Amino acid sequence: MSFDPRSIPVDPAASAALARHGLEYRLLDPDDDDAMRAWVEAENRGFHHPRPREVDRAYDLAVASERRVHGVYDPAAADPGVPVATVDGWPTGLSVPGSRSSVDAWAVSAVTVAPTHRRRGIARALMEGELANARSAGAAVAMLTVTEATIYGRYGYAPAAKAATVTVDRRRAHWIGPDVPGRVHFVEPGDLRKAAPAIARRAVARTPGEIDRWPGILDRALGLVDPESEAARSLRTVRYDDERGQPQGFVAYRISREPNAPGFAEFEFLVAATDDAERALWRFLVEQDFVDGVRGRLRSVDEPLPWLLEDPRAVTISDVVDHLWVRVLDPVEALGARRYGAAGTLALEVRDALGFAAGRFRLAVDDRGRAEVERVEEGDVAASAPALRLGVQELGAIYLGGVRPSVLGRAARITELSPRSLALADRMFAAERTPHLSIWF
Repeated sequence: MSFDPRSIPVDPAASAALARHGLEYRLLDPDDDDAMRAWVEAENRGFHHPRPREVDRAYDLAVASERRVHGVYDPAAADPGVPVATVDGWPTGLSVPGSRSSVDAWAVSAVTVAPTHRRRGIARALMEGELANARSAGAAVAMLTVTEATIYGRYGYAPAAKAATVTVDRRRAHWIGPDVPGRVHFVEPGDLRKAAPAIARRAVARTPGEIDRWPGILDRALGLVDPESEAARSLRTVRYDDERGQPQGFVAYRISREPNAPGFAEFEFLVAATDDAERALWRFLVEQDFVDGVRGRLRSVDEPLPWLLEDPRAVTISDVVDHLWVRVLDPVEALGARRYGAAGTLALEVRDALGFAAGRFRLAVDDRGRAEVERVEEGDVAASAPALRLGVQELGAIYLGGVRPSVLGRAARITELSPRSLALADRMFAAERTPHLSIWF
């Protein structure tokens, strides 16, 4: 989807819903500096962040200027120029099961509502407005990362990819994995920034649930937004090059510790385009001297690390969260974009209270895992054919392969309309790699 997302008209339904409460729904012009600055202030306030310093504000403005930014305004507020609610969205790719497969998606972020303006239908107007924007943009799915798990299901989103904190006890971490043919280098963040986008693109493509990276996130991860800050100066960056000298991975980490005491190596950004790169970077981290342990956040719940250490109990998986939530908007496009684990034909009867994804669909998968998807009428599916009845939430949950359809069947969330349909769906929707998203957005 290569177009300006700001070219989409403002959703009239969201605008009318808010107007009934005396509120104004506005699409911001990125060239309106005063309005954008006020929006950034409101977004930081909404997430309980400190008032931004000028360097952070400049970063936030640069990121927001590339997105479709909405604010909700109260003309009767003490400062009517500051929005009482915020949201932004943009078109991006979402990696799905299958080698280098992706689907056109709409990312939703910066969702805040001021506590002074609860129970006025603001969140509903914002969320339904973003779904309308997504469909206008031609997205097959919408997606977001969430801080609260009870809000977004009512709009059809479902948890589709998990993330976890991985902690390693350095004293018990004896490496037994294979040596890798490449080598690891310390590099300066500014030098790494040149190679980082290409590495990130390849890393994103190999894992369902990852999304395309925008330039600003690499600047933030590498400490380049404010290089002289204490946080940036404490950052160390390491790059892995393969045996041909090609950069294939990197990690940005820091050591947190008390004076004259062993510390902890901590990271939130380990990017690996190959299995060799992943193994090499983990080995570098767990073999650090003068540290008690290693901690990585937003890691996969299916890390290979325990199998690379003599004592797998050196690794603790904690803080497992439902990190990426997906909302299917166009089942034909969404289901057709991914690859499947087994051949078969399955009918899906999808319910969607908002209407976007509702209907009956035939999913036919060949021996190579490629799908053909079509919308069908009720009489087009034989009564004995494998078939399921499910809601759009359940479709989103199984879409990336992170949840087996049979689990939702046991929870009475999916209904089997003919025998063995759930068993077939389990095989078909299985993914070669556990879905995972390693960033917030």
